[in-house]
Amino acid sequence: MPVPMHTSGPILDEGVKLISYCPLCESSYRPEAAHVLGEKEDSHLLHITCGRCSNAILALVLISSVGVSSVGLVTDLNFDEVHQFRRAGAVSTDDVIETHSLLQDSDLLFSRLAVA
Repeated sequence: MPVPMHTSGPILDEGVKLISYCPLCESSYRPEAAHVLGEKEDSHLLHITCGRCSNAILALVLISSVGVSSVGLVTDLNFDEVHQFRRAGAVSTDDVIETHSLLQDSDLLFSRLAVA
């Protein structure tokens, strides 16, 4: 469930202005399109969906005494999917080895996919 922007106050609005345009279609974002995924001290992780092209970005907004800065990453994940991945456990070494083994053996990979 999206967290409303207003929970973080007007200072965060300045950070959203830095990333106010969709990098793919160059449309302006609506402020209500930004949802807070998390906050820690002076940093805020946002998910913003473009109302025109429906693409999204994950943006990290940093607020300091020097000013506001941000960095964004284009994603095809919606807010709920990002939230789901944030709650998931860390990828273990065993997970990586199992995935590698599955990719090496297509019969095993397809048999595992059929079960899922």
